[in-house]
Amino acid sequence: MERKIRFAPSPTGYLHEGHLLSALYVWAAAKKWDLSIHLRIEDHDRGRARPEYIESIYDDLEWFGFRWDSQSIQSERTSIYETALKTLEKQGLVYPCYCSRKQLEEENPKSETGEIVYQGKCKALGMTADAPHNLRVIVPDKVITWHDMRLGDFSENPKLQCGDFPIRDREGQWTYQFAVCVDDIDEGITHIVRGEDIRSSTARQIALMRLLGRDTPPLYLHHPLIVDPAGKKLSKRERAHSIRQDRDAGISPEILLGRVCHKAGLQSADTPLNLEKAISIVVHSL
Repeated sequence: MERKIRFAPSPTGYLHEGHLLSALYVWAAAKKWDLSIHLRIEDHDRGRARPEYIESIYDDLEWFGFRWDSQSIQSERTSIYETALKTLEKQGLVYPCYCSRKQLEEENPKSETGEIVYQGKCKALGMTADAPHNLRVIVPDKVITWHDMRLGDFSENPKLQCGDFPIRDREGQWTYQFAVCVDDIDEGITHIVRGEDIRSSTARQIALMRLLGRDTPPLYLHHPLIVDPAGKKLSKRERAHSIRQDRDAGISPEILLGRVCHKAGLQSADTPLNLEKAISIVVHSL
């Protein structure tokens, strides 16, 4: 079986330093563990994804010198998601939810991290014609034990973390949690390296992959994040300073690579690095 890792940016804005750090970790993991690299464009959010952002992802990565072995884009994979949905429906694991955002906030408890834990209010209602709804998957009330190659062992119960979660929204769009699991199965991803901000999604994704037929999950590593002066992670939604802005200002790839490695604590000084050296530094941190 091919050993494969993926880099999976969403085209809802231009890449920023956080994406560059994540790419360095992915390419470093591929080098250390002899993995092929798959570039996945996660454009499931059709309301925010833009063609110019997709093109900029390819362009920015190539500008730094990143190369990959295969690629895909979620908007071209609808039939694969439909097939996966039918797999869950045949098991009786999907139901419509009519709750508004306000109802979700008012009627459900929150986890320690502030996430809504859906209590299954709509599970017994059945389908109401023409009523706006999303689709939720029934999450097993079961502890998922998994190992992070950097952070250690975790035991988490998705039923207590989030409850039954949406797999398709009211606009008919596939959710992140669903699309990423289907993609990781279909594309044969064996290793997942991503930021710590996604760590809490791991147990529910393992649970969903098992429902879809993949009993052995990928190997996971969640890397530290670059944060802004207020201590918040960089975000396209918050209009984080983009790589494209730095490129337009004439800043070189080497300066940006050195800056990102310095901000991430991977090198003590803010000195320029070429891509090979930057990846080598990250390899030694894994």
